[in-house]
Amino acid sequence: MEDARATEPVHTHTHVRPDGTVVTHSHTHTQTKAVLNRMARLIGHLESIKRMIENGRDCSEVLVQLAAVDSAIKGVSRVILKDHLEHCIIEAVQDGDKDALEQVRHAIDQFMK
Repeated sequence: MEDARATEPVHTHTHVRPDGTVVTHSHTHTQTKAVLNRMARLIGHLESIKRMIENGRDCSEVLVQLAAVDSAIKGVSRVILKDHLEHCIIEAVQDGDKDALEQVRHAIDQFMK
């Protein structure tokens, strides 16, 4: 079985702690390709909805398609969040990077609105 991490890009982040300590860590997101594929489908779906509106399609049909896009966006968000927790946050905890933990708390708060 091929290691998915071998084909995914490596991301490096640098954080400066309040005490001035600089923390740099790298990680590989394993879902980048899947997320990009989902995003391409979402963009296509949105373009299709735009055409529906331009062509005067029934509002209820448009709303059903918008609900599908909303659900798909939430699905992509869950994949990104899970990948972030499994890679970035684990490393942040190991490095004692409280800034990264605060950033994920803020992101989750925004995600849950």
